[in-house]
Amino acid sequence: MAREMLINMAESEECRIAVVEDGSLEELYVERASLSSHVGNIYKGKIVNIESGIQAVFIDFGTGKNGFLHISDLHPRYFPKGADTQTENIGRRKALGERLPIQKCLSKGQEVVVQVTKEGVNTKGPTLSSYLALPGKYLVMMPWMQKQGISHKIEDEDERVRLRQILTEIRPPRDIGFIIRTAGQGCSKKDIQDDLRYLVRLWRGIEKRINTGKAPCELYQESDLVIRTLRDVFNSKISRIMCDSESMVRKIKDFFSVAMPRFRQKAIYYDGQIPLFHKYGIEGEIAKIQSRAVELKAGGSIVIEQTEALVAIDVNSGRYRQQQSAELTAYKINMEAAAEISRQLRLRDLGGLIICDFIDMRSEKHRNEVERAFRAAVKNDRARSKILKISRFGVVEMTRQRMRPSLQSSISRVCPHCGGAGFIKSHESLTIEIIRLLNLAASKKPIERIELFVATEVADYLQNEKRAVIADLEQFNSKRVIIHSSPDYVGEKHNMVCYNEHGIAVKL
Repeated sequence: MAREMLINMAESEECRIAVVEDGSLEELYVERASLSSHVGNIYKGKIVNIESGIQAVFIDFGTGKNGFLHISDLHPRYFPKGADTQTENIGRRKALGERLPIQKCLSKGQEVVVQVTKEGVNTKGPTLSSYLALPGKYLVMMPWMQKQGISHKIEDEDERVRLRQILTEIRPPRDIGFIIRTAGQGCSKKDIQDDLRYLVRLWRGIEKRINTGKAPCELYQESDLVIRTLRDVFNSKISRIMCDSESMVRKIKDFFSVAMPRFRQKAIYYDGQIPLFHKYGIEGEIAKIQSRAVELKAGGSIVIEQTEALVAIDVNSGRYRQQQSAELTAYKINMEAAAEISRQLRLRDLGGLIICDFIDMRSEKHRNEVERAFRAAVKNDRARSKILKISRFGVVEMTRQRMRPSLQSSISRVCPHCGGAGFIKSHESLTIEIIRLLNLAASKKPIERIELFVATEVADYLQNEKRAVIADLEQFNSKRVIIHSSPDYVGEKHNMVCYNEHGIAVKL
């Protein structure tokens, strides 16, 4: 199967990375420059408030919004002297009932080293942990922990024995724990040893800043989206990496030269006139994952509804009627829906409690096969998940770890016209989308003039912030772009009309 990674950075305000397999979008990562993630960053913070009622503290770590640290995420090194232990083994955290009350462990004004594990949502601040984790390509380093572990996703027992032997032979520092990541499966002793040396050097530098920095301050910043994705997602199955930014291609090659030299030539600069994601048909796929309903190839559909408490996914048969009985129709649709639901969970990064309502099936054999197909599809997901057995009514309950801010929160803002009941794209997101369409229209030879009708705020943004971009587009393609501001256009509503040299409208 052909597997490729596409990186769109032509618009500097937004970075988008798509993993495509045989023309199908399998993974999507989006990060806005103005909304960069703090997850993975390490800070030295100061406790500003202790809430004994919920056994948590709020910490000022220098980003403007206090973080939340629960007693379950407090490392034993912050327990009072004389407590049973000041260290822990990997995978053997103290149970909540065995921990001391947080008010006996911490005091107001005390400095604490913490890592952001989850971004804040709305009025909620970021979630913090004093258990630190520094990821490399093959290893995860856990300072102040003991012993080593291997990812549960590496199931082959002989491979687990081999990897444990390598960890023993390379003699990692005793005061630091290590976990071999799933990417470490099949790698050589030298690969793991080089990764360990890099992580140890990184941690020694952080230790120096811990000793000299004054809280609140940043001790370590996680890599940008491209480098994180290469580190965590890239593997030998990806045949090539296409990127529309020449500077980023050089950065990728520099990263590969240090981390994975044999893959350096896989990074390729895309300089085609048609925008990269339009060239590969990704824009249409992105539009689909922003919709609540997803059509299945056979004719059925799945409907995804997100609430405060959970995500509900409903499978519908739609117009599919090819089988001889209702039972076979339900089985066929459910088997296809199982794979698509897993794909949508990854693309949308849906987390928390998820209820999947498959079409009812009377046959226990069919129910078990659908459950097995769903488990197999979810197995490829990097996020941790737990799936319960399918019920007699075809309902599957599961939980899934959220890996990053949802796609909806990354590209949307609360609609000022409905008071937050719905969502529309921000004028910044809409402008980026419009510029992609302008690039697409400008690449068509018959088109001579482009007239754009948009809301006032979008027109202002285009004519001021994007004036140079549009001027370059006109000059490079010898096309004229006319922007009309209309009070009748609200939110996402816009219209683009393209004309040829004779003034006749041309379909884009």
